[in-house]
Amino acid sequence: MEKDAIATFDDGEPRVSRSSSGGLCTYLLTAISVFFIIITFPLSLFMCIKIVQEYERAVIFRLGRLVKGGARGPGLFFIIPCIDNYTKVDLRTVSFDVPPQEILTKDSVTVAVDAVVYYRIQNATVAVTNVEDYGRSTRLLAATTLRNVLGTRNLSEILSEREAISHTMQSNLDDATDAWGVKVERVEIKDVRLPVQMQRAMAAEAEASREARAKVIAAEGEQRAARSLKEAADVISMSGPALQLRYLQTLTSIAAEKNSTIVFPLPMELFKGLMGGPRAGESTSAMPVLEA
Repeated sequence: MEKDAIATFDDGEPRVSRSSSGGLCTYLLTAISVFFIIITFPLSLFMCIKIVQEYERAVIFRLGRLVKGGARGPGLFFIIPCIDNYTKVDLRTVSFDVPPQEILTKDSVTVAVDAVVYYRIQNATVAVTNVEDYGRSTRLLAATTLRNVLGTRNLSEILSEREAISHTMQSNLDDATDAWGVKVERVEIKDVRLPVQMQRAMAAEAEASREARAKVIAAEGEQRAARSLKEAADVISMSGPALQLRYLQTLTSIAAEKNSTIVFPLPMELFKGLMGGPRAGESTSAMPVLEA
């Protein structure tokens, strides 16, 4: 009776210890298979020689045991029919979508979040021997990790710190899948969907914030305009001719409006030479009225 073999791992590669009776049986069956290969040569070459692509590796099992030397490839490799079988492993980067997950955030808000994960096989032998289906296992672990990581964050953090969340998920997944020979290269948060009520509340808050900023900006503009008008009035009041020029500019702008009646102040100093100076109690200016 063959004794149970004990599998140990050294540097990521499985090592299998074989019992003496199992080794003898293996050698006997191998010798018989090689004999049939020789007597059927060269037809047996079509069954013995296999090819794997540059991006593939072949993990060979002989009588259910892992063949020494690790994964084969790329290129040609040799198997013994009837006692050998092999599994091809693709080493290229694979991506998959994490289905939308209903997550309750730390501040008790329910959101639906989905993501995309990129991974590749870094050890073909371990990926075949340590886990039944590394692709399905990685997908399930990614969905669980997404819920666990986002469940510890507030809604504001989920919306504003996607890069940090993606990095945390990538680190957690990579550590968990290292024993499966899988390397998680990148994780990206695709979309965060909020409830309709929450969207309306956030839109109202954003609108109120924009209105408040607009009022502050308008008030600051009026303050600067008032300050400028005060400075201009101070400059004009220091010069009489400048004040008269301002009157003329005002009359020009009023006359351009096609008004039927124009009322404007006219300094009486202009008529001092004709009127012999103002009498006692009379004002030094008048308000002429011009009819169009």
